[in-house]
Amino acid sequence: MAASSSFPTSAAQPLLTATQLGQLLRAARKQRGVTQAEVGARLGLSQNRVSHLEGHADELSVKQLLTWCAVVGLELSLAQRLATAPEVGGVQAPGSAAATPPEW
Repeated sequence: MAASSSFPTSAAQPLLTATQLGQLLRAARKQRGVTQAEVGARLGLSQNRVSHLEGHADELSVKQLLTWCAVVGLELSLAQRLATAPEVGGVQAPGSAAATPPEW
């Protein structure tokens, strides 16, 4: 998903990679008119660190991710995939066929 100014506000966004997560967080932040410095203030981080995390979302802690979502008006939701899911970390997802793991 590429970041854009027309960020969907009600549609669920399935994420398969940390890159997609970073792009979604950036797009939501911009859509809400929130600066990196404002996100950083809520997370206890610098603006530079927020900028870095938007490009390296795999480095976010769960606590940081949940706070960031709250700041930019996102809700984090987990659901079982309807289609076949790839193995993640060497563990095959329940009911899935073996496949190449996503990029983390």
